[in-house]
Amino acid sequence: MAKEKAKSTKTKKTTPPKKRKKRKLTKAQRKRRFKRNVWIAVAVSIGLSLFLYGYLLGVTEGKNGKRDTQAHEDYSTQNLLNDLAKIKGDKAKQKMQEKHVKVAKKQEPIVHVKKPKQEKKKVVLVKPVEVKKPTLLPTHVVTKPHNATKKKEPKMPVYSYSSKPKLVLIIDDVSTQKQLSAIVQTRMHITPSIFPPYSLAKHTNQLAIGLKHYMIHLPMESGSKQFNKQTKTLMTHFTAKQMQERVKELRRFFPQALYINNHTGSVFTANYAAMYRLYEALKAEGFLFLDSKTIGSSKVRKIAHQFGDAYIARDIFIDNIHTQEAIHQQLKKAVRLAKKRGYAVAIGHPHSLTIRSIANAKDILADVELLYIDEFYAMKRK
Repeated sequence: MAKEKAKSTKTKKTTPPKKRKKRKLTKAQRKRRFKRNVWIAVAVSIGLSLFLYGYLLGVTEGKNGKRDTQAHEDYSTQNLLNDLAKIKGDKAKQKMQEKHVKVAKKQEPIVHVKKPKQEKKKVVLVKPVEVKKPTLLPTHVVTKPHNATKKKEPKMPVYSYSSKPKLVLIIDDVSTQKQLSAIVQTRMHITPSIFPPYSLAKHTNQLAIGLKHYMIHLPMESGSKQFNKQTKTLMTHFTAKQMQERVKELRRFFPQALYINNHTGSVFTANYAAMYRLYEALKAEGFLFLDSKTIGSSKVRKIAHQFGDAYIARDIFIDNIHTQEAIHQQLKKAVRLAKKRGYAVAIGHPHSLTIRSIANAKDILADVELLYIDEFYAMKRK
C-alpha cells in the first residue's frame, strides 16, 4: 500500500492553467467601441479647450486689473485743464453748430439778414449779475464805471489771483469753536472742513454760520471698525435712497455749503457702485466732492469724469508726524509739487501744533498763493 501511494504521488503532476482565448469581437461590437472612443476623445478635447480658454481669460483680466490699479495718483494741472477743456469743448461745439446754422440762413435771400446781431452780445458782456458773486471772478473782470467815482459803494471781497503756484490748505476734523477760532486767527487762507453733527458734538453745523469758506467733512466707511462707529458713517451697503436721505440732511445742516471731502472712507471710495450712488446724490443737492485720497484705488476720479466734473484730490497729508519740523517738511514738499504742477492740495488736522506750525511757515509758503477751496474751483472754472 505504501508503494502504491508513493507511485500515485509521483504520477500526480501540476497542470498549468489554460490560457484564455481572446474573445473575438463582432463587427457591430467593434463599431460601437470605436464610436465610444471617438466620443471620449471629443469630450476630453472640449474640456481641455475650455480650461485653456478660462486660463487665458483670467490672465487677460488680471492684466487689465493691474492696469486699473496702477493708474497714476498724481493728477497734473495739464490733466485738470484737459478735463475742464472737455467741458468747455462741448459748449464750443454747440456754438460752432449755431454759427453754421446762422451761415446757412444768411445764404438764403432773407430781408432781415442785415440786422446787426452784435448788439445783443455787447449787452451780455456787461454781466451785472456776476459782480454780486465776487468769489467766482478774478479782479480784472470787475471794473468800476466812470460815473461811479463820487459814490462810496461798500467794498466787495474780490480776490486777486497772482501768477504764483496755488496751494489749497484744508484742516479736517473741525468740530469745536476753539479749533475754528485757531484757524481764523492765523489770518491765512485755510479752509476748515467741519464734521456734520454727531453724538459727541451735536451742533457742529452752527460753526458754519457766518463762514464764507468751509467744507463738510463726511464720515465714510473705512477698514477700521472703530472709525466706522462714528454717527451716521456712510456704509457701502447703503441703498441709493439711504444715501439721498443722508445728503438731504447735510443740505439742511449746511444750506450754504458747496464742497465735501471724505473722513476716512478707504473702503467706501474704493467701491465703485457705492461711490457712484453717493456722487449722484451729491450732484442732485449741488455739492462738489474733493477726494481725500485715503486709498490709492479710489474710484472717485473715474466717476467724476463720468459726470463731466474735474477731479480734485488731496496730494499731501502734512501732520502724520506730530513735530513742527516734520510738518514744515511736508509743507515744503507741497510747495515743490505746486511749483512743478501749478497747484497742490494739502490736508492737516486741527491740532494746536499743526495750526502753530502753519502760522510759523510763512517763509516756506512765500513762493505760493494760498487759496480757499472755493477760490481754487472758481479759478479753474475761468
